[in-house]
Amino acid sequence: MSGHSKWATTKHKKAVVDAKRGKLFARLIKNVEVAARTGGGDPSGNPTLFDAIQKAKKSSVPADNIDRAVKRGSGAEAGGADWQTVTYEGYGPNGVAILIECLTDNRNRAATEVRTALTRNGGSLADAGSVAYMFARKGVVLVPKGPASEDDVLGAVLDAGAEECNDLGEAYEVVSEPTDLLAVRSALQGAGIEYESAESSFVPSVTVPLDEDGARKIFKLIDAVEDCDDVQNVYANFDVPDEIMAAVG
Repeated sequence: MSGHSKWATTKHKKAVVDAKRGKLFARLIKNVEVAARTGGGDPSGNPTLFDAIQKAKKSSVPADNIDRAVKRGSGAEAGGADWQTVTYEGYGPNGVAILIECLTDNRNRAATEVRTALTRNGGSLADAGSVAYMFARKGVVLVPKGPASEDDVLGAVLDAGAEECNDLGEAYEVVSEPTDLLAVRSALQGAGIEYESAESSFVPSVTVPLDEDGARKIFKLIDAVEDCDDVQNVYANFDVPDEIMAAVG
């Protein structure tokens, strides 16, 4: 899990400054719009929207784009799409299990794009339920390393329901039950500890260790899947040691 978490954190930071910034912005804006539609346009009364806005701001999405997404989602402005959440399950090289979350207004298009990205990169779609049991839904908060030590972070979140705190190198990953995510985030805010993101995520219960060749193949596949316009999140149960992560860049 730690190998995958470190990779995902690195990918997120790189995405903010590389050529995929446009795709990242589109995903974050879509999340804001859906959160506003589901729970209303007031972030103070809609924790999911609050966190979606915070993540978008951290990734330098312009404030005007965020505001318009909130208005579209809440119905204050016309033009919102009928986004539907669809989850696909699949396998990658070396038997790595993959969960793919999409927000789409066209299920057929999303399925076709995901299937094509998988099959062209040594993967395949799987039947519903064949992969999902290997993952558990968790609340995950990323806390960038700064003035607060690991003990400070742990002290702030333990009573709020945090299950573990992992050192990812440049950040701490606080894991909890999804129902405790708001309490953990609020506890960090109360302690004056800044966090990078707070969201519901899938964490693998069993992992597949990969060598350098296997790591290159699975990273290539996930890159291809993430390039699909409807894909929001990709979760996989690989584990890659730090030295191999460094070798594949």
